[in-house]
Amino acid sequence: MREGLKDDVVLVTGGSGYLGGWTVVALLEQGYRVRTTVRSLAREAQVRADVARRVEAGDRLSFFAADLLADAGWERAADGARYILHVASPMGVGEFKSQDLIRPAREGTLRVLKAGAKAGVERVVLTSSLQAALPPPDPSPDAPATDESVWTDLSSKDGTQYTRAKTQAEQDAWAFVRQGGAGAMTLATVLPSVILGPVMGRDVSGSLELVARMLKGQLSHLPRMGFSVVDVRDLVDLHLRVMTAPGAAGERFAGSGDFLWMTDMARVLREHLGARAAKVSTKTAPDFLVRFGALFNAEVRQLTPNLGLRRTFSTAKAERLLGWRARPAVEALVASAEGLLREGLV
Repeated sequence: MREGLKDDVVLVTGGSGYLGGWTVVALLEQGYRVRTTVRSLAREAQVRADVARRVEAGDRLSFFAADLLADAGWERAADGARYILHVASPMGVGEFKSQDLIRPAREGTLRVLKAGAKAGVERVVLTSSLQAALPPPDPSPDAPATDESVWTDLSSKDGTQYTRAKTQAEQDAWAFVRQGGAGAMTLATVLPSVILGPVMGRDVSGSLELVARMLKGQLSHLPRMGFSVVDVRDLVDLHLRVMTAPGAAGERFAGSGDFLWMTDMARVLREHLGARAAKVSTKTAPDFLVRFGALFNAEVRQLTPNLGLRRTFSTAKAERLLGWRARPAVEALVASAEGLLREGLV
C-alpha cells in the first residue's frame, strides 16, 4: 500500500450521522478530500454548517445522494475514491424507530462494497459493532474480557434486531471478499462499543439519547445494566489508522474503552455537572420490576437479557498493531453531557 497523499479522496457514508460527521471533520483536518453520502441532499446545508464549526472545508468536501436500499448514486460516489469508510447504518431510534434495520444494513453494505470494487478503491473500512462479537452470557462479576475474534451466536432468541443487523452485515462483507467479489480491494472492520463524546449537531444519536434522558430526569430508576464506552474522537482515530495501515487489511478491530454501569454514569454526571445534573437519578430498578415492564414494552423487553451482565472488551489488537488507545470513559460521558447542555438539547 502506497503512502497516503493529501489529495487522496475518501468516501464517508452517512455524513449526517454522529460518527460520520466527526469522521468527515477528522479527514478534512488531515488534509484529505472528502466525499460523503446522505439520503437526501436536503441534509447538506446542515452538515456543512456543523462541519464548518470545527474545520474549514472549502472545496474539499462534496455530497452525494445515496440510499442504503437503492442502487442509484453509489457508483458515482465511489468513482475516484482511494478509500471508503462505510459508517452509515440505521439504529432503532429517531426516524428509524420500529423500522426494519436488517435489510438496509445488509443490502447497503453490499452496495458499498460492489461500488468500491468497481471503482478500484484500495480499501473499505466497515463500521460493524461489538454487538457482532458477543460471547455467551456470563453473569459472574469477574467475567473475562472478550475481543474481536468472537462472533455473536445468532441462534439465541435474546438477540436484538440491531445485533442481528450488524452481525449479518459484517458476515456478508467478509463473504463478499472470500468469494472474490472485492478483487484487489481490501476490507477491514471496526467494532465499536457504545459511542459517546462531543455532540456534533442537533441530531442526537441513540447513545447520546441515553445521556439526554438521564439529564432530563426521564429515567427515575436505572436498570442494572452497563456499557463499555468509547469516545467518538478515539473511534474516528481508529478508523483512520485502520484505513491506511498495511497490516490492517483483512482484520477486525475492537474499538472500546472502560465499562460503566448506568448507576456509575449517573454518579459521574452528578459529580461533574453539579446543579446542571440535578434531575439525574441514581436509584436502581429491581430486576423483577424491569422484567415485569418488559411484558408491556418492547423496548424494555430488549434490555432484559443484559441485566447484570458486565461485558468488557480487549483492544489489545488495535493497541499492538496500530498504536491506538482509548481515553477514559468518564471523559467521553462528561463531554457528551456538556455538549448536550451547550446545544440546548436537554
